[in-house]
This record gives sequence, C-alpha cells and structure tokens, in this order.
Amino acid sequence: QCLLSGSWRSDTGCRMVVSILGKDGRFSGSYLPGPAAGSSEILTSPLEGSQQDTGLVPQPTFSFTVHWRLRVRTTAFLGQCYVGTNGEETLHALWLLREAADSPAEDWKATR
Repeated sequence: QCLLSGSWRSDTGCRMVVSILGKDGRFSGSYLPGPAAGSSEILTSPLEGSQQDTGLVPQPTFSFTVHWRLRVRTTAFLGQCYVGTNGEETLHALWLLREAADSPAEDWKATR
C-alpha cells in the first residue's frame, strides 16, 4: 500500500516532507528545491494536497501545490505512487510552475 506520509527525495535533489496525512486523503507538509534550482534564496515552502483513497486502489494518484515563500509563484504537481515488486514506493509526477505576470500580454510566458 502506497502512503505519502514521510520524506521523499527526487532525482534532482528536491525534498518533499508530508507531515500530516488525514483519513480523507488530504495532506500537508513542506517542499525544499534541490541544487538544480540555482538560488540560495529559496527556502522550504509549504505544500498542500490530496491522495486517492488507498482502500480503493493500492497505487493511488495524488496532487499537491507548493506556494513559494520568497517568490510570486506556485507549482502544481500531479502524479501517482507506485509500489515495486520489492515493496519500494516511488512517485511519478508532472509539474507546472506559474509565476505572476505583469499584464495579460505577458501571460504567455508565466507558465512552465
């Protein structure tokens, strides 16, 4: 059974810590970018999300958002938790980063 509570590290060194996982599948925690982020100003930022009911599916989907502390941006993650034949849990996710745009004309370059 795949549960998100605990600490996770990405291939690029980012770290996600899920500190609270409710019975309803909602969770909160913190996110710290890895060295690839390239800035010493980036601090641990809060995250909130939800996970599919593990009673319904053993390898649940999940989503969460990170609200960056020092920058005007939000990142959304959407993925699934997999359990390998050896029992090891891994997360596979896609993400979108949205920065604040100065005007509607600048909107096109605000999402990565």
